[in-house]
Amino acid sequence: MTIREILNTTEHRPWKMPTEKWKFYQEWNNVIFLHWQVELSELKKFVPKELEIDLLGGKPWVSVVAFTMEKIRPKNLPSFAPISDFDEVNIRTYVKSNNKTGVYFLSIEGGKKLSCKVAKGISELPYRFSKIERGENQYKSNNSEFKDQLNVQFTVGKKITEKTELDKWLTERYVLFQDTEKSINEFEIHHLEWPIKEIEVKNLEFNYARFDKLIKSEPNKIQYSNGVKVIAWGKCRKEKTSYNK
Repeated sequence: MTIREILNTTEHRPWKMPTEKWKFYQEWNNVIFLHWQVELSELKKFVPKELEIDLLGGKPWVSVVAFTMEKIRPKNLPSFAPISDFDEVNIRTYVKSNNKTGVYFLSIEGGKKLSCKVAKGISELPYRFSKIERGENQYKSNNSEFKDQLNVQFTVGKKITEKTELDKWLTERYVLFQDTEKSINEFEIHHLEWPIKEIEVKNLEFNYARFDKLIKSEPNKIQYSNGVKVIAWGKCRKEKTSYNK
């Protein structure tokens, strides 16, 4: 499907498309979703007070999303595979701001040092390098500085034709929020609705010391997707209320 066709497919969106011109194209491919229902009191320690934590049935969620980023590029330039293609692991939660429901990243890791540097420089998202190895049915990430480790062995199943409310709540998010020292940055995105498949996790090792009290058990929900083509807009800054010049 062409970019024009993607931009013209909007009936699944919870709010209207941005009126500004889009700035970046990217693909999020072969995606493993691991979702945990967590305690609100613990999650609040990781989320800036300017963002409201989004709840479903009175409970917040945190997700580990492992995938391959491909073909990321500015609107009028071609992609350059040595930088634009890399494996990524992000740990995210779900938030509200400006009457929009989106995601907030607790952690973002990329599998190439230069890609992390470029992505962090352009977006201000908190990218850091981790050694990532991806096989047909395995995804491994290791960060020697933080001693963070992820190891997932899995088998992909059949396509889910009827999604639940939770399936959509966890995946259909069209804005990213991230904080810097001075501001909350908002990034609008657009893509087709996520195609979701069943996945069986054969083995899961998740060792992130700083999230020990937040993520303490087996995932409450797991999903797999072949991926989506993503259109992204530039960041919109909002100064933090707690920041003093």
